[in-house]
Amino acid sequence: MPITVSIVEDQEPLRATLARMLNRAEGFECVSQYGSAEEALKDLPKVKPEVVLMDINLPGINGVECVRQLKQLLPAVQVMMLTVYEDTENIFNALAAGASGYMLKRTPRAELLEAIREVHRGGSPMTTHIARMVVQSFLKPVTKPETTAELSPREKEVLDCLAQGLMYKEIAEKIGVTYETVHTYIRRIYEKLQVRTRTEAVAKFLRG
Repeated sequence: MPITVSIVEDQEPLRATLARMLNRAEGFECVSQYGSAEEALKDLPKVKPEVVLMDINLPGINGVECVRQLKQLLPAVQVMMLTVYEDTENIFNALAAGASGYMLKRTPRAELLEAIREVHRGGSPMTTHIARMVVQSFLKPVTKPETTAELSPREKEVLDCLAQGLMYKEIAEKIGVTYETVHTYIRRIYEKLQVRTRTEAVAKFLRG
């Protein structure tokens, strides 16, 4: 079964290009397109795609607020931001709102398709630059007791791989473990930081 994807993007040419890319790629199907958050919020609960590609700079309700409202309507949907913005404020706001991934519009086609597969599998794809920003936030010296737990060498290795922009599958191949084991390491990192989700972890460190 193909991965069903919806697009929320106000620029019609780009929206059409993304839709064609998805429909021509094996294993994907673009099931709907929207030029505004208002249209998307009205229709997506009926369409129920597995993945939504979301722009930030939308007319009316912006993409971050759209994610926040959409996750209330469709908790299981995976939202990946697809934007030109790569500043920490926008990254933090999008992830805190419930986005699972954050990619830039200039991302090459093959990498973007792999990112959609990754977010569909439950991963959190990011561009190399953004991954570095997030991981460096993880590694910042902190003073709060709940964030001073020492990470094991293996956990630090996983974070180093994330800093290189590697996705979960690539990390598994590089360090010689299974995809599920990578998730286990990430889960342990969250436990040591006393957070429940990746979004909470990123939010805590980007605020720091």
